[in-house]
Amino acid sequence: MTRLTAVAHRGDPYRVRENTIGSLRSALDRGADAVEIDVRLTRDGVPVLLHDDTLKRLWEHDRPLLSLSADEVRGLTDGRVPTLAEALEATAGSGDGSGSRLMLDLPGTREVRVARSVVDVVREHQAQDRVYYCAGATAMLAVREADPSAEIALTWTTLAPPRPVLLDAVRPRWLNYRFGLIDRDLADRIHADGYLVSVWTPDTRRSMRRLAAAGVDSITTNRVDVLCALRAQANRS
Repeated sequence: MTRLTAVAHRGDPYRVRENTIGSLRSALDRGADAVEIDVRLTRDGVPVLLHDDTLKRLWEHDRPLLSLSADEVRGLTDGRVPTLAEALEATAGSGDGSGSRLMLDLPGTREVRVARSVVDVVREHQAQDRVYYCAGATAMLAVREADPSAEIALTWTTLAPPRPVLLDAVRPRWLNYRFGLIDRDLADRIHADGYLVSVWTPDTRRSMRRLAAAGVDSITTNRVDVLCALRAQANRS
């Protein structure tokens, strides 16, 4: 497991509320190599960390994010929904001095203008080298148009392979699969095609061990401390 990348899904959600600064810091403290965060835009175009399209599940306000300004979101959540800028700043001094890796998931992104708003914030914080993007084909095509040099993990949810024309347009570095789809044969085929393999979101030790044995390059999990402990144990053996 020496080269296996441990990615914390939305931070450390079993201990700290997902997609918050505290959750990011907790995940990094527990050994995560990168943190996956969800990014959406407010009504006034500010990228913030939120998976759902409303504040209902996490913040008990049944309000669509797109109906709220960034200031309104801040007021409704006591400032606990961070902007992407705040997340980049909070992780800038971690790791080796160049900042910690962030995997930006863009749920619901369908337009280049949305992707460009996110990419612009990343550029403003000079974080291009430590940020990569994941989501389905539509969102990743938008990111590729907004940033020709972006590192992309194309999320894929079927055993049918992505079409060559899509791969040529997106130019992903990673193929990002639902973990139950991956076995050794599929991982080997993806590697043979020149891509890295990332998976989401196994949370049991058994699944993590199986995926590591299958040769995946990265695992995104809600239990990053468990994954890091398994990796350390395997590397000592």
